[in-house]
Amino acid sequence: MKDVLDRTVGVLDENGVIISCSVLSMIGESRAGVIEELFRSDYVRMDGYTYRSIDQNKKNEYVVFVEGVDEEAARYCGIFSVSLGNIKQFYDERYDKSNFIKNIVMDNILPGDIYAKARELHFTDDVQRVVLLVRAGVVSKVSVYDVVSGLFPEKQKDFVFNISAVDTVIVKEVKTGVDMHDVEKLAGSICDTLETEYYMPTTIGIGTVVGNLAELASSFKEAQVALEVGKVFDTETSIISYDNLGIARLIYQLPTTLCEMFLREVFKKGSIDSLDQETLFTIQRFFENNLNVSETSRGLFVHRNTLVYRLEKIKKLTGLDLRQFDQAIVFKVALMVKKYLDSNPAKY
Repeated sequence: MKDVLDRTVGVLDENGVIISCSVLSMIGESRAGVIEELFRSDYVRMDGYTYRSIDQNKKNEYVVFVEGVDEEAARYCGIFSVSLGNIKQFYDERYDKSNFIKNIVMDNILPGDIYAKARELHFTDDVQRVVLLVRAGVVSKVSVYDVVSGLFPEKQKDFVFNISAVDTVIVKEVKTGVDMHDVEKLAGSICDTLETEYYMPTTIGIGTVVGNLAELASSFKEAQVALEVGKVFDTETSIISYDNLGIARLIYQLPTTLCEMFLREVFKKGSIDSLDQETLFTIQRFFENNLNVSETSRGLFVHRNTLVYRLEKIKKLTGLDLRQFDQAIVFKVALMVKKYLDSNPAKY
C-alpha cells in the first residue's frame, strides 16, 4: 500500500496502539484520543494523519491511518479502510471458528463440508457440545451478546453469537456424560445475571447434548422448540430443556385439526369451555397432589366433601372422573391440547 500511495500507512488496534505500519519503527506507538473521536465521526484528522475505522458500526476494532490531512489523504484512507475490511471479512469467514460454528448451527453449510472445514481449522470433533438459546424479553440498550460472551472467556471451546435483536446462541463444550441438571444450573446463572444485574427478563431453551459438529444444527432446533413449547405450556419457567418437555413436545408437533378432533371426541360439546377459573385452579391443584383428595383439600383450605362435590360437578360437565387415573390422564392431555389451540399456532 505504501508503494502505491507513497505515504506512511498503518493500522491501530481498539486501544489506539499501532500494530502494523509501513514505517516499522512506529509499531507500538499510541495514538491517544483517536478511538474516542472515531465514535463521533467517520474520519479523524490529528497530528498530521487521517484515521478511519474499518468497521462502520463504530466498534473501532481496527483503525487505518494515512499520512496527511488533505482531501487526498481522506480518499486514500477510505480506500484503505474498505480494502482491509474486505480482507478481514474474508479471513473471518474462512478461518474464524466462531463463524464456522454459526454456519453449522444455522444450517448454512453442507454436511460434507463440515468435516473438511473442521480439519482445516484444527477443530476437535470428538467432544460433546450443547446449544443454549438465550431469548431476551425486551430489546434493551444492554447487549445480551456482550454480557453472555463475557461469561464464556474460553473462546476456543465455547462460542457465542447473535441471530437476532433478542436471540443469542451459546454452543457450550461439556464433559462426556454430563448431567443435564448441570447445564440447567448454568442456564439459571445466566438468567440470574441478566435479570438481577441488567433487569432484563430472559428465557433459555436447551437442546440435547450432541457428540459431533454436524448435529449442532439439530440441538439448536431443539432449543428453539423448547422455547416455543415453554411459551405455550409453561409460561412461568425461564429454563426449558428439550429433554424435559415430555408430552407437551408431542402435542406441539400435532396438526391443529387433529387436536380439535381429539377435543370433540373427549368432551361433550362446549363442556371444557364451561369450566370457570376456580374449577380449573382446583383441577390444577388436584393434579399437582397426584390425585390425592385429602392433600388437595388441605392445600386449598376447603373441606374434603367440598372438593368431592367439585370433582362430581366436573364429572357431570365433562363425563370424566378425575379420581380415576386413566380418565385423569385424558383430562390432563385435553387441557394441554386446549392450551395449545388457544395459543393460535400458525404452523399448520
